[in-house]
Amino acid sequence: QVQLVESGGGLVQPGGSLRLSCAASGSIFIINTWAWFRRAPGKERELVASITGDSSANYVDSVKGRFTISRDNAKNTVYLQMNSLKPEDTAVYYCNVEGVSLAPYHRANYWGKGTLVTVSS
Repeated sequence: QVQLVESGGGLVQPGGSLRLSCAASGSIFIINTWAWFRRAPGKERELVASITGDSSANYVDSVKGRFTISRDNAKNTVYLQMNSLKPEDTAVYYCNVEGVSLAPYHRANYWGKGTLVTVSS
């Protein structure tokens, strides 16, 4: 089993910044893709950002130029730097990993429990 723990959420004013972190722990797991999803009030879950094994990053159009995803393989951690935050960014943000478990060998996908980001005056 792999556990994901998100941190860094909170209340911030419009135009402010936050950095989310997601740390993976548990069984041996080769991570192919890290991703951040979010679910805003009254909306469906959406993919915000992802980063692959070759460090290729992708973002939903609404956050391009404002958010940056990065990873630290040595720490088994992914980050989401969020700048110029808008009220529309208010949501629960979820960390997700996809990869291969070696104990036993199988492909798997894991989710964190989420961290709340509230952008409000």
